[in-house]
Amino acid sequence: MTSETKRNSDEMYCSSCGSVINKSADFCPSCGVKIRSQPGLGVGTEEYSEKSRIVAGVLGIVLGGLGIHRFYLGSVGIGILQIILSIITFGIAGLWGFIEGVIILAGGKWRDSSGKPLRPHGQ
Repeated sequence: MTSETKRNSDEMYCSSCGSVINKSADFCPSCGVKIRSQPGLGVGTEEYSEKSRIVAGVLGIVLGGLGIHRFYLGSVGIGILQIILSIITFGIAGLWGFIEGVIILAGGKWRDSSGKPLRPHGQ
C-alpha cells in the first residue's frame, strides 16, 4: 500500500509494519504478523501517535544533548533533565540523547507522552 492510502473506520494500522489492514483481520497481509487482541479494546485497535519516528530519531541524534526529541514527544521533564545534565557534564551527557535517537530510528518500542506508539515512516 502507498503512504497516501487513507484509513477507513473499519481499518487500522498493523502494529508491526504500519500497513493499513482490516480491523477484523487475524494476520497482517503485508508482513504476516498475528494481530494481537487487547483486553476491552477489541482486536488491534491501538492508534499511532501523530509524532513521527523519523523526526524523533533525527532530533535525538542531532540535538539529543538538549533533550529536543523528548520535548517533541511530550516528555518535558526528561527533556529538562537532559539539558541540565548536559550543562553539568559539559556535553558528555549528550550521548544519552544520541543513543536514544539511534534506538528510536532502529525501531525501538517508543511511545509519545499519551502512550501511543510513534508513527512509522510513510504513515
